[in-house]
Amino acid sequence: MIIKKSAEEIEKMARSGLILAATLDLIESTIRAGVTTKELDRVAESFIRSQGAKPTFKGYRGFPGSICSSPNAMIVHGIPGSYTLKGGDIISVDVGVTLDGWVADAARTFPVEEIDAEATNLLEATERSLHAGVAAARAGSRMGDISSAIQRVAEDAGLAVVRSLVGHGVGRSMHEDPQVPNYGRAGKGPVLEEGMVLAIEPMTTAGRPDVRIGADNWAIYSKDGTPAAHFEFTVAITGDGPRVLTPWHLAPSERAELATITSPA
Repeated sequence: MIIKKSAEEIEKMARSGLILAATLDLIESTIRAGVTTKELDRVAESFIRSQGAKPTFKGYRGFPGSICSSPNAMIVHGIPGSYTLKGGDIISVDVGVTLDGWVADAARTFPVEEIDAEATNLLEATERSLHAGVAAARAGSRMGDISSAIQRVAEDAGLAVVRSLVGHGVGRSMHEDPQVPNYGRAGKGPVLEEGMVLAIEPMTTAGRPDVRIGADNWAIYSKDGTPAAHFEFTVAITGDGPRVLTPWHLAPSERAELATITSPA
């Protein structure tokens, strides 16, 4: 069942999203060679709790971390731990924030110092595919319009779209209906309606789309060992078009202006 949100509920989710965007800023400033993924997790959890919010992922289905930290060929669901970042790595950081019962969910893949041309193309094209998907998320369109927009941008850049992993609805629960595939045909799938809130999250690899599960039964890797990227926004479908509720792509000063809009009266 798709749970549509009121304008007031979307504003509440936007407040969660602003905390999340600031968390990703903090993580970006912490990333460097020699830092462990456990340290990234500690920094994120401390900040989220300092804002009166909760890290959504911690304890979710037994997940032990506050973030998912997934380096190189790991696509998603990496448990923070002793892995130490080194120059040339890429690392996907997925974060969930719950404030007053409302969830925001977003991810970025970061370079660690200088990265090679293949990794640069992977990150830049996957982020572009996310923005293409968001642009297609309009009331009256169909889910396939989002999916096909993501697929077209990613594949035009020579990337493979991971087909076994999808985006999802989000609200009071982290995972709600509907699923949001990252490949598909325009004009197909459920009609997009005002009030729907979606986690749109392209996941790609520089090789093939097949995946394997790690020994911890959480981490998901590219099967061929090629590097992978993951970018995500929480997006509300409104009468004025798509609204990104987790605006990590905006400068902090731009977000400060949004905060005045989303603050409680």
